[in-house]
Amino acid sequence: MTLVVNTLDSVLATRYQIGITAGGGPVLKQKSLTGVKATAADQDVYDVAVALSSLVDYPLADIRRLNIFELADE
Repeated sequence: MTLVVNTLDSVLATRYQIGITAGGGPVLKQKSLTGVKATAADQDVYDVAVALSSLVDYPLADIRRLNIFELADE
């Protein structure tokens, strides 16, 4: 039995710091962009996230790329 891995989707998730808690920790809000081409280069996805963050009033906390795979046997 051979494992086959199929890429189904990719999601770009950015988190922004929108405030600070009473304890001094960051309050984060996440925005997700679905439909990212699974074949897109990581650097290109990163560059898009940075460009989009310039349109937001809050500082960018982090950038994540979530890849969704299907695992099946052949």
